[in-house]
Amino acid sequence: MNARILTCDWCMLHHGLYLSIMPTNELGSLLIPFLVSHHPPMSAGHAENEHFTYDVTSKLKTKFLGNSLDVYPVGRTRVTLKRDGVVLDLVPPPTKVNNLIFGRTWVDSPGEMIMSNMTTGDKVVLYFQPCGWFGAGRYEVDGYVYNAEEEPKILMTGKWNESLSYQPCDMEGEPLTGTDLKEVWHVADVPEGDKFQYTHFAHKINSFDTAPRNLLASDSRLRPDRYALEKGDLSKAGAEKSSLEERQRAEKRNREAKGHKFAPRWFDFTEEVTPTPWGDLEVYQYNGKYTEHRAAVDSSGDIDKDDYTSIEFNPWQYGNLSAE
Repeated sequence: MNARILTCDWCMLHHGLYLSIMPTNELGSLLIPFLVSHHPPMSAGHAENEHFTYDVTSKLKTKFLGNSLDVYPVGRTRVTLKRDGVVLDLVPPPTKVNNLIFGRTWVDSPGEMIMSNMTTGDKVVLYFQPCGWFGAGRYEVDGYVYNAEEEPKILMTGKWNESLSYQPCDMEGEPLTGTDLKEVWHVADVPEGDKFQYTHFAHKINSFDTAPRNLLASDSRLRPDRYALEKGDLSKAGAEKSSLEERQRAEKRNREAKGHKFAPRWFDFTEEVTPTPWGDLEVYQYNGKYTEHRAAVDSSGDIDKDDYTSIEFNPWQYGNLSAE
């Protein structure tokens, strides 16, 4: 579990004010996850390519239950398809972390995931089955695609760690005669023998080979704890993580002593408050400033290759530091 937290770029957001960039010159995509608030922990993210934009604000809510932890995804996730202007809204299921103190720690995500088409009124409701005794039902997902009149049109079934398939259905949710179950998605392949079970895509996100020029010091590729863990040095990874957290606490004390108010550099706080099944959420929005920053760097004419080993990781990216 620690390996997953330390090496996943998106999960890193909950450990500091970090930025991870997917360069446009390699995969045709831009990915900017950022921690906009440390207390309470809130993260925002923006991704885009020629086909879609993806925006998320997340503020996890947790409930400690002794030997387990319930995690409620208080957040808003929006995907806009550029060609048709369709806007999709996603509400993921909650997560349960089991055996925190005794036994082998494992994670389950029982409950509903709802993807709503805010343009047409259609929606997908998938139910993630809870894991039963001896692993019964673990990873299983079942659900339907509904039209705007709440009528089931397509059934979906599979396992979220393997594949999902679909089939047209009648008003009772039963498969239509003469139709077959067809696979619509399967999990991406991972390199053979990869100890972290990274996909090829995840490897590219973490690789300096795909890093943009003039890499920001807050880029999570530069995290010393992540790099140590990737190399298999668990002792150093733990020490680096503790050191980084102490730097965070010291920075906060110093900033508050000076009466400075933090504002994130790449995201703006909006007046919008959106309801979720687990409480209201204040929304942050990508302000486009990183896109402008990257365009200026790329047009500078400097084509020298960066020496990433010379860049010291610095997690803070301030939009301003103004006095109260």
